[in-house]
Amino acid sequence: MNDTLSFFSGFSPKDLLFLGEAALRTLWISVLSISIGTVFGVIFGWLLYEGKFWGGLTLGLVLDVFRSVPLIIQLVLFYNFAPIVGLNLDPFASGVVILSIYTAALVANVARGGIEAVGAPMRRASRTLGMSYWQDLRYIVLPIGVRAVFPAWVGVALGVMKDSALVSVLGYVELLKASQILITRTQQPLLILAIAGLFYFALSYPISRYAARLEERWEQ
Repeated sequence: MNDTLSFFSGFSPKDLLFLGEAALRTLWISVLSISIGTVFGVIFGWLLYEGKFWGGLTLGLVLDVFRSVPLIIQLVLFYNFAPIVGLNLDPFASGVVILSIYTAALVANVARGGIEAVGAPMRRASRTLGMSYWQDLRYIVLPIGVRAVFPAWVGVALGVMKDSALVSVLGYVELLKASQILITRTQQPLLILAIAGLFYFALSYPISRYAARLEERWEQ
């Protein structure tokens, strides 16, 4: 009886600290995955734009698979099949790999849209002025394209941050997994989920506000 009472205990300040540490883990895996995925997504988007036909049949098809298959299925399959090919990855590393690929698949279309947002006449004008292909990309396409698709990229980043909760199925103790552990022990689901929601809000809101202010600055 005493063991039961000691196991089912109320919510304490230590539990709040436990959730805070889990929120930092959520932030870390999200930042790492979004950064890696964005870099590869931009490269994939450029390849899709330059190779409209073959890119759509090869790379585009692969990216469609990662966009279409539910993320939780990708995580479970990769984590269980990776050891078969000699990749002994822990839940964190497996989560980063799949979240990065998933982010890249989403960002690829965003990046391609950014390149397409720069009209062909403007690009021909830059080449007429003597710019090389890479100078055109750097000084013309990049500044205009980033401003055109920045809101879409922010939406992808915030979505991936929330989707990182699915890594909990692999055993990685991020915010959702920590909440489940505390709910099992305290039997106070409403309180703990409300606190977890506040942590997610605290992680997401500064990003959305900074993005909004950056867009306002660009419009001036």
